[in-house]
Amino acid sequence: MPDSTQININTKGKEQNTFDAIVIGSGISGGWAAKELCEKGLKTLVLERGRDVQHNKDYPTANLSRWELPHRGRVTQQTIKQNPLISKAAGYDEATQHFFVKDADHPYVQEKPFDWIRGYQVGGKSLTWGRACARWSEYDFTSPERFGYGKNFPIGYDDIKDWYSHVEKFIGVCGNADGIPSMPDGEFLPAYELNKVEQHLQKVIKEKFNRHYVSGRWAHITEPTQIHIDQGRTQCLNRNLCMRGCPLGGYFSSVSSTLPWAKKTGNLTVRPHSVVHSIIYDEQKGKAVGVKVIDANSKEEMIFYARIIFVNASALNTNLILLNSTSNRFPNGLGNDSGVLGKYICFHNYRGSMWGYMPGFEDWYYKVSKPAECIIANFRNVEKRDTDFFGGYVIYSGASREKLSDADATTPLGAEYKDALSHPGRWTVYMYMQGETIAKESNHVRLSATEKDQWGIPLLITSVDYDENDDKMVQDFLQQGKAMMEAAGVKDISTWDSKQAPGLDIHEMGGVRMGSDPNTSILNEFNQLHHCKNVFVTDGACMTSTGSQSPSILYMAFTARAVAHAVEEMKKGNI
Repeated sequence: MPDSTQININTKGKEQNTFDAIVIGSGISGGWAAKELCEKGLKTLVLERGRDVQHNKDYPTANLSRWELPHRGRVTQQTIKQNPLISKAAGYDEATQHFFVKDADHPYVQEKPFDWIRGYQVGGKSLTWGRACARWSEYDFTSPERFGYGKNFPIGYDDIKDWYSHVEKFIGVCGNADGIPSMPDGEFLPAYELNKVEQHLQKVIKEKFNRHYVSGRWAHITEPTQIHIDQGRTQCLNRNLCMRGCPLGGYFSSVSSTLPWAKKTGNLTVRPHSVVHSIIYDEQKGKAVGVKVIDANSKEEMIFYARIIFVNASALNTNLILLNSTSNRFPNGLGNDSGVLGKYICFHNYRGSMWGYMPGFEDWYYKVSKPAECIIANFRNVEKRDTDFFGGYVIYSGASREKLSDADATTPLGAEYKDALSHPGRWTVYMYMQGETIAKESNHVRLSATEKDQWGIPLLITSVDYDENDDKMVQDFLQQGKAMMEAAGVKDISTWDSKQAPGLDIHEMGGVRMGSDPNTSILNEFNQLHHCKNVFVTDGACMTSTGSQSPSILYMAFTARAVAHAVEEMKKGNI
């Protein structure tokens, strides 16, 4: 790769295209990188490959009732036929499909089945995420080496806990201080109340199993504080239409929170329709100097320059960009001296689920259809290994009443039928798992040597699969979940192992993992490339192991911590 100043492409001049920092990606972690960098006075460019989305203005279905949608919210058979992959995604329907990438718009090669769920727009998947925000515990950080199935992160809970607090206060996370060792408490807004059946489940599961069934920690403003008011956000009204975009800013997304906050500093530039080709490494300077971009519409190539670069393109795209960033110094991808770039891809195991009917409780209902779930904190392989598999799992759960009760085939039409519709039906209870998977070298992504996308960038090949450990974990959940539901009196319990492909969990992680040893990792303890110190990766690609808790808030904490370190290193002249 020649020196970046010698590349003859059509730009408007290097000075105009130079910033203090570049952030690749505008989703959950990219938005946080932009906020933190801009607050610290750095002129920051955010590159987003998709279209622009502005808070409120670009939520076309946010206030529509289901009967106002052309197909009452259902996806047409034609849409499913054209999008067999993305149409399987959680939350995908007629009212949200504009926030998901169509199958044909960005192909990839599945060496093994992998459902890659993407959202290319300003805000990324922060517009459609599940919003679960439980903290990792020290057990999550240390289990891989304690039990011998992987590498630990180069940091522990004590290194990140204050950054968790920093993030929680800003985004708004509801929950209770439950005192659970495997799910630490945080800076919480008031939690969602458990309904009567959930309270019953909580009591039985604690008494008979000594396990914790509690209100989940969710990125919803149940009671705004001044920082949320200053963001222009207000209380969640429990409309439960979150994935359409929330006009109130009741749940956290980049477009309602971090990006507008960054814009207020006067230091932010957002460039949508910017497909990142690669990061440019200057061998004489021994660092990255810029980012090569292809305009998504015009196909024009251009380069933007900066002193530091944050790569937050979402885990697999981050791998793709780094693998495609080759030079004489890094022929196998930027920073890839160890050869592990693209390897140790991991994800969360969501295969197991169950539901059943709860008799009784007919005199009870609930105030709202809350947009948050209950959670059973991980109880497997916490302090010691107590199963024949590695890792643990959390269980998400809830109880509600059927909307149609007596209105079945035996109910006559007319007034009696309409009367039946006005009465709530039976209580139902569900549980589903979110399990840790083992980061394995064989689970990897790489670039195709022959196939390219419409911008001339090599297609990504995914080679990721389950193993026997995952199968054992699913069976344990199905047994333990059913036992807890039966103990609580739930009837007619149905259990499933969906055997869904990896990726549908939308928690892909790894490939650019953190570690203390540059020979077995790509990033150091501050999310810097070991061998290219002015490039940082703080999205899911940085993960060394998966833990059992949802990872998005950890990415946000990693990002804030990494920015603080990057700015300090810049002040010292080290990068």
